[in-house]
Amino acid sequence: MNALLKLSSLIDWLNERVGRLVMWLVLAAVLISAGNAVVRKVFGTSSNAFLEIQWYLFAAVFMLGAAYAFLHNAHVRIDAISSRLSAKTRNIIDIVGILLFLLPFCILMIDLSWPLVTQAYVTGEMSQNAGGLIRWPVYALLPLGIGLLVLQSASELIKRIAFLTGAGPDALAHAGHGGTQQVAEEIAEFEAQEKKAQESK
Repeated sequence: MNALLKLSSLIDWLNERVGRLVMWLVLAAVLISAGNAVVRKVFGTSSNAFLEIQWYLFAAVFMLGAAYAFLHNAHVRIDAISSRLSAKTRNIIDIVGILLFLLPFCILMIDLSWPLVTQAYVTGEMSQNAGGLIRWPVYALLPLGIGLLVLQSASELIKRIAFLTGAGPDALAHAGHGGTQQVAEEIAEFEAQEKKAQESK
């Protein structure tokens, strides 16, 4: 279980970095949008490429940020119900949800979207708008984002099982409060206590 928890921490680290990077894309989209508006008003011209890059950036934020949201338990939950359940029940529900719904959905989405990416890449598919952008990079965001979500699903699954088996803290105790760092610290503290207990035997 310790090896799996280390793998979980590595996945969390990856999606944390991707999520923080993706946040800057929001600023980039705003600056491009403002710049395009100024150019259109001042010079009376515009570019479809600038319009489309905004869509691309929005797609990147949405797709690449999904795993980051899951990492921080910021996705939609029915808190009115889940807050009344025990920690064990909440973790069991999460495991069932990940295994029966989230992972099959992710695998289906990757299976359906990857052929579109490869076809667009091979054919060099371009936007139909004059001066528009090449399409395969934005198509590729779907399987890439879903792939990161699959990794985060595995990480969350490890953390839920670790809690139920007594090998780790409850990651859901900080749901929706950005407690990822706190959870990581609790896992490290838990491992240190386990190691200390083994050494004292």
